[in-house]
Amino acid sequence: MEKIHIKNMVCPRCISSVRQILIKQNIPFSDIKLGEVTLNIQKEEIDILSLDKELKTVGFELIDDEKSKIISKIKIEVINYIRYSPDFTRKVNFSDYLAGKVGYDYPYLSKLFSSVEAQTIEKYIIFQKIERVKELLVYNELSLSEISYEMEYSSVQHLSRQFKDVTGITPTAFKKLESGKRKSLDEI
Repeated sequence: MEKIHIKNMVCPRCISSVRQILIKQNIPFSDIKLGEVTLNIQKEEIDILSLDKELKTVGFELIDDEKSKIISKIKIEVINYIRYSPDFTRKVNFSDYLAGKVGYDYPYLSKLFSSVEAQTIEKYIIFQKIERVKELLVYNELSLSEISYEMEYSSVQHLSRQFKDVTGITPTAFKKLESGKRKSLDEI
């Protein structure tokens, strides 16, 4: 079984979209995760150009080089950590968590990410956290204090300051906006 790696897969809907493309192209697979598909055949047995073209029509693309695979894994693990990890997972040191998940030491990951993405992993995490905060504000199910706690901010003031630094407005002002000005996860 061989794996192919796909850029910009950031949510469960992405998995569904990729699944539909694989089925449409009659490509047998056994598993799909964010950023990765396990094939039931060798990669050489499929029409890679056709698959890549089809993936690009919905905002994805195949990843071939190792550095891009690592960057994609970093992004996926950040998203998983912020959006889907249980509270007990969040109690670990993030750099240790990321190094363990991606399989490289953190200084290497940090340097690689910065050189390729022109931003630090820490900035990427902040942007992802702010997008999650926006989502939680739009849902209107939690107070700002509860959101601050859930997103692991030391205080509501810290969350508000970081939110304003990133978006230019306060969480309260954002909540009043109708449009929400949210970015899709793959645009971050």
